[in-house]
Amino acid sequence: MTETETSVEELLRYAEELKGEGNDHFRARRWEEALAAYRSALGRLPKHKPIPKSERNIDIDEFTPDSNSSGQSSNENPARNEVDETPLTEEEMQVAKARSVLNANIGACYVKLVMILDWNMHLFPQHKILALLDDPHYVKALQRRAASNEQLNTWSSLSSAREDYNTLLSILPKSSNDSKEVQRVLRLLQPRLEVAQNQETAEMLDKLKGLGNNILGRHSRSTWFHPALNQSILR
Repeated sequence: MTETETSVEELLRYAEELKGEGNDHFRARRWEEALAAYRSALGRLPKHKPIPKSERNIDIDEFTPDSNSSGQSSNENPARNEVDETPLTEEEMQVAKARSVLNANIGACYVKLVMILDWNMHLFPQHKILALLDDPHYVKALQRRAASNEQLNTWSSLSSAREDYNTLLSILPKSSNDSKEVQRVLRLLQPRLEVAQNQETAEMLDKLKGLGNNILGRHSRSTWFHPALNQSILR
């Protein structure tokens, strides 16, 4: 075994220990301590290297704080982006799995902090994405990203949530309970999307109307007080 391989193995072991500490904190509802442990574990791992298309949709054995999903991914869906097709080594695959799980768990911590401590959801968009870099069809990460986008409750975020839920429908077995739950959520999501769209459209039109009135008002005042224009009006 080479020095590099030994180093990566040690990093993985240390990251796993820190993840275990984070899991204990999460179970005890110590969200911030869990977040710190997961972040520390992630910082110990080598940086992201894209997984070749032929090796994606891996089944990841992870701690799932409060998910009822089976976490199974399908091999039937093509990867979304072209990447280097050089096969990863076994250790690189292990690092990719660990990194994806940690990013997903970090995202789960943020969701709890938003719900419990009213943290700003906009502070952590990257972790909803980073967990999917190593596997774009990682079920639990898609579920968490969709859930956090629902929390934002804007037209754009709800549209993104709908896209993730549709992706989940293409991955999950059609007869599974998870698939049925996603279909239920999608039905509930549609009227929320329409409300958000109408509300944001109305707000935009009000702003444009206000801007137009402001411009017209300034133009009217400048016309009224301009001597030359006033003379032309009197003629």
